[in-house]
Amino acid sequence: MQKLLITIGVILLATGLLWPVLSKLGIGRLPGDIVIRREGFTFYFPITTMILISLALTLVVRFWGK
Repeated sequence: MQKLLITIGVILLATGLLWPVLSKLGIGRLPGDIVIRREGFTFYFPITTMILISLALTLVVRFWGK
């Protein structure tokens, strides 16, 4: 359990540090992501980005577990 929590922490830290680079690649602004802009209000729901990240993490965990 400790190894899993440390690994998750390292992944989150790396993602946070690399976020400026990832945002320039278009991660987080993909077609299918929902953005609603109103005066004084912005709602952003990155559904496509979440699906791709979930798929990538599923593949990593599946291969890492074997």
